[in-house]
This record gives sequence, C-alpha cells and structure tokens, in this order.
Amino acid sequence: MPLLGRDVVLVDALRSPFGRARSDGLYAHTRADDIATAVVRDLLRRHPELPTERIDEVAIAATSQVGDQGLTLGRTVGLLAGLPGQVPGYAIDRMCAGAMTAVTSVAAQVAVGAADAALAGGVEHMGHHPLGKDADPNPRFLTERLVASDALVMGATAENLHDTYPALTRERADAYAEASQRKYAEALAAGHITPDLVPVGIPDPERGWGLATADEPPRPGTTVAGMADLPTPFRPGGRVTAATSSPLTDGATAALLTSADLATELGLAPRARLVSYAYAGVDPALMGLGPVPATRKALDLAGLGIEDLGLIEINEAFAVQVLAFLDAFDIPDDDPRINPYGGAIAVGHPLAASGIRLMSQLARQFEAHPEVRYGLTTMCVGLGQGGSVIWANPHHAEEKENQR
Repeated sequence: MPLLGRDVVLVDALRSPFGRARSDGLYAHTRADDIATAVVRDLLRRHPELPTERIDEVAIAATSQVGDQGLTLGRTVGLLAGLPGQVPGYAIDRMCAGAMTAVTSVAAQVAVGAADAALAGGVEHMGHHPLGKDADPNPRFLTERLVASDALVMGATAENLHDTYPALTRERADAYAEASQRKYAEALAAGHITPDLVPVGIPDPERGWGLATADEPPRPGTTVAGMADLPTPFRPGGRVTAATSSPLTDGATAALLTSADLATELGLAPRARLVSYAYAGVDPALMGLGPVPATRKALDLAGLGIEDLGLIEINEAFAVQVLAFLDAFDIPDDDPRINPYGGAIAVGHPLAASGIRLMSQLARQFEAHPEVRYGLTTMCVGLGQGGSVIWANPHHAEEKENQR
C-alpha cells in the first residue's frame, strides 16, 4: 500500500563529477546553474520516452541561494535546460538535505495526483559560496540561549558528538574514513561510479575549454597511519580532522520521478520505488544525530525495522556522525550494508546536492543486489535536523510480482 496514494518511482538519478571548492578546483570558473543545467539536460537526454511537456514540476535546491545559485533555481535551470515554458519550477533550502527535500516534495505531488512527472535536483558551488558567507544569524539564538554557541559550526557539532558519546573514538573515526576512501576506489575501479556521472564542460581562462568526467576529491591510498598527525581544526586537541570530514565540494545532482502508472505507460524502467520518508529535529549542537530519529520515523511509517534494510546510504558529513547512527541501531562499523561504494568523506559533499547522490548510489546497488528488497538514504542536516527516505528495489522478486 503506497504511503500517500499513488506509487511513486525514481526513474533515474544522475550527478556531475564533484570538484574541490577552491581557486584551482574543477569548477573554479564554472557557474553553479550551468553545472545543474548540464545534469538536467543529460537526464532528459537519457529518457527520450518522456516528452518534456509531460513534466509537471522542477524543484532544485541550494543552501546559498545567491549569485549563480539564486533566482528560483527550479525555474531558471528548467529554462536553461530547454524545458518548455509551461513547465514551472521552484527552489528549496534545507541545507544539506536540499536535494532530498526536493525529491520528497515532488514525490508528494506525484503521490496525491498533482503531478505525473517531476524533476528534482540540487547544486552547491562552495567555491563561489562558502557555507554561511554573508549570513546574518539572529542574535537571539545566542542571547536567549536558543542554541549553543558552537551549534552553527558543523565541525564543532561533530566534536560535540565525540564528547557526548565516549564510545565514538577518534580511532573508530579514522578507521571508518580509511574504509570510505578504499570502498570508493574499489567501486570506481569496478565501474559502479562512472555510469551515473554527467560530463560537464568547464571553461578555463588560461587553458580554454575542458571536460569534467571524474570526481576530484577522492584520496585513494589514505591510511589511518597517515591521519595520525593531522591537525584538529575545530578544537585544539580535538578528534575531528580533514580526513574524517567531507571536503568542501562543488557539484550538482538531478532525479526524475514519476507515478508508477506513467512509467508503465511510457516504458520507463524505474530504479527504485519510494516507500516512506521522514524528517526530524535534534539539538543543533548535536546535529549529526539527525538521521537517527528521522530513520525511526520513516521505518515506523513503512512498517519496517532496521533489520529489513539490506542497503543503507548515509551521508558522511563526518565519520563520527555515521558512527553515532550505527551505534544507535546496533550496527557494526564494518557492516557491508553501509555505503558499499564509499561516501562523502571520499567523494565530497556539495551540501544541497548530496541527497540525490545517495539515491543514485543506492539505485546502482539495487541493480547489483536483486535479493535486497528495501534500502535507505539518510543524512544529517545543519542546525539540527535529519532526513531519511526508504526505497524498494524494483529488481526484487516480490516487487516484480507487484508490478504485474
């Protein structure tokens, strides 16, 4: 029984290669909306069965909605990508869960019959728009002690997790980060990453035009020994280092969602079926705990338990945040269900774009594991939130039977 009405399916999810957010990074001279446009165009190109006039909505997220990430991205990116003028669009901001929220927002529209097909996406050019630049937090947050003084610094909230839960040691975090880099390198070598990447044309004032085809942030060969002497930038003598944090990243993602009936009508092959989703708030000073209550809510809505999830994609904002999730559900650090292709510690975290990267990786894993019926995408969100989406695998025998 679908959660909200009609069954909603993820037809496809793609992303740009991710670049390092710095002056010599992959996208240093590329506009954020151009990266997003390239991904949306390729998504449409891969699905000619869907007439563009059948698209009912475009929702694109960004955390910093200024400059080349402003002007109602859903509408502007839709026009830049060549969608007909009658296709509307809007912008979303839920910080790190922007693209995830774009997906669940348009999915709800599809579920209740307000739309049949929709595009969702996210983009973040942290090289152009560092997190919090030009923001003006209300002084009441601190004067009235609404949040802790360090709650607006994400790295500080990761240190707070280490403080609050002594079992979350630096040794575990370092080992987890090493594993993330290794798993990403193995997945790349096995051909599991590149199929969902969209090549993006990139200008350079000195070298002319180039083409972004691969992720820039990964550091293959990273070892725990190599992390030992790294500084702890968020606190003297702390436990969070650059190696156990996601790097500052530029990139974009996009997804196509439709009703199951429209997918059947047009001959579109779904990569996942939405089962349930939920968002939850937590103490902003312990931001990384957000995925725990969000996942519990999503599981309750779906009538499932954590043991029913055969694959789990959790955004690695910080290694300690993932470990807190694992401990909350009594999951071992090396459980093979967790981020089989590595995560944001290796590939990067372009804030509002990352939620759909989780979905594209889960969809790729669904294809490789038809024995798995249910999977999860989950992430922590700045200012103390979490978001979780449970998906069903269309390649599973019982899902295939239900499609008949």
